[in-house]
Amino acid sequence: MDETVHGYTHRKDDVLKRLRRIEGQTRGLQRMVEEDQYCIDVLTQVAAVTKALHAVSLGLLEDHLHHCVVDAARAGEREGQEKVDEALGAIARLVRS
Repeated sequence: MDETVHGYTHRKDDVLKRLRRIEGQTRGLQRMVEEDQYCIDVLTQVAAVTKALHAVSLGLLEDHLHHCVVDAARAGEREGQEKVDEALGAIARLVRS
Protein backbone atom coordinates (compact mmCIF):
# COMPACT_ATOMS: atom_id res chain seq x y z
CA MET A 1 0.00 0.00 0.00
CA ASP A 2 1.21 3.50 -0.86
CA GLU A 3 2.15 5.39 2.30
CA THR A 4 2.85 8.68 0.52
CA VAL A 5 1.42 11.71 2.28
CA HIS A 6 0.28 14.34 -0.21
CA GLY A 7 -0.32 17.99 0.55
CA TYR A 8 -4.09 17.55 0.50
CA THR A 9 -4.10 14.45 2.75
CA HIS A 10 -5.02 16.47 5.86
CA ARG A 11 -8.21 17.67 4.17
CA LYS A 12 -8.92 14.75 1.87
CA ASP A 13 -12.51 14.38 3.13
CA ASP A 14 -13.24 18.03 2.29
CA VAL A 15 -11.77 17.67 -1.20
CA LEU A 16 -13.80 14.51 -1.81
CA LYS A 17 -16.98 16.21 -0.56
CA ARG A 18 -16.45 19.11 -2.96
CA LEU A 19 -15.76 16.74 -5.86
CA ARG A 20 -18.92 14.78 -5.09
CA ARG A 21 -20.89 18.02 -5.07
CA ILE A 22 -19.38 18.91 -8.46
CA GLU A 23 -20.28 15.44 -9.72
CA GLY A 24 -23.88 16.10 -8.68
CA GLN A 25 -23.83 19.46 -10.43
CA THR A 26 -22.56 17.77 -13.59
CA ARG A 27 -25.35 15.19 -13.45
CA GLY A 28 -27.75 18.11 -13.03
CA LEU A 29 -26.33 19.66 -16.19
CA GLN A 30 -26.97 16.43 -18.07
CA ARG A 31 -30.58 16.43 -16.86
CA MET A 32 -31.00 20.04 -17.91
CA VAL A 33 -29.89 19.20 -21.44
CA GLU A 34 -32.03 16.04 -21.53
CA GLU A 35 -35.02 18.15 -20.45
CA ASP A 36 -34.25 20.85 -23.05
CA GLN A 37 -33.77 23.60 -20.47
CA TYR A 38 -33.10 27.14 -21.61
CA CYS A 39 -29.53 27.48 -22.91
CA ILE A 40 -28.65 30.44 -20.69
CA ASP A 41 -29.70 28.46 -17.61
CA VAL A 42 -27.46 25.58 -18.72
CA LEU A 43 -24.57 27.98 -19.33
CA THR A 44 -25.06 29.50 -15.90
CA GLN A 45 -24.72 26.06 -14.35
CA VAL A 46 -21.66 25.28 -16.50
CA ALA A 47 -20.06 28.44 -15.13
CA ALA A 48 -20.86 27.33 -11.57
CA VAL A 49 -19.27 23.91 -12.14
CA THR A 50 -16.23 25.52 -13.74
CA LYS A 51 -15.83 27.88 -10.78
CA ALA A 52 -16.15 24.97 -8.34
CA LEU A 53 -13.48 22.98 -10.21
CA HIS A 54 -11.17 25.99 -10.23
CA ALA A 55 -11.63 26.35 -6.47
CA VAL A 56 -10.66 22.70 -5.96
CA SER A 57 -7.68 23.15 -8.27
CA LEU A 58 -6.43 26.22 -6.43
CA GLY A 59 -6.79 24.47 -3.08
CA LEU A 60 -4.81 21.47 -4.33
CA LEU A 61 -2.15 23.77 -5.75
CA GLU A 62 -1.88 25.64 -2.46
CA ASP A 63 -1.52 22.36 -0.58
CA HIS A 64 1.11 21.21 -3.08
CA LEU A 65 3.15 24.37 -2.63
CA HIS A 66 2.95 24.33 1.16
CA HIS A 67 3.72 20.65 1.50
CA CYS A 68 5.40 19.01 -1.49
CA VAL A 69 7.43 21.98 -2.75
CA VAL A 70 8.55 23.06 0.72
CA ASP A 71 9.55 19.50 1.65
CA ALA A 72 11.47 19.09 -1.60
CA ALA A 73 13.26 22.41 -1.10
CA ARG A 74 14.34 21.25 2.36
CA ALA A 75 15.65 18.02 0.82
CA GLY A 76 17.92 19.86 -1.60
CA GLU A 77 18.19 22.45 -4.32
CA ARG A 78 17.69 19.98 -7.20
CA GLU A 79 14.62 18.39 -5.58
CA GLY A 80 13.19 21.80 -4.78
CA GLN A 81 13.71 23.06 -8.33
CA GLU A 82 12.02 19.96 -9.75
CA LYS A 83 8.93 20.55 -7.60
CA VAL A 84 8.87 24.27 -8.45
CA ASP A 85 9.02 23.41 -12.17
CA GLU A 86 6.25 20.85 -11.67
CA ALA A 87 4.12 23.47 -9.89
CA LEU A 88 4.77 26.03 -12.64
CA GLY A 89 3.56 23.51 -15.22
CA ALA A 90 0.40 22.91 -13.21
CA ILE A 91 -0.19 26.65 -12.90
CA ALA A 92 0.27 27.10 -16.65
CA ARG A 93 -2.29 24.35 -17.33
CA LEU A 94 -4.77 25.96 -14.92
CA VAL A 95 -4.34 29.37 -16.49
CA ARG A 96 -4.96 27.93 -19.97
CA SER A 97 -8.10 26.12 -18.84
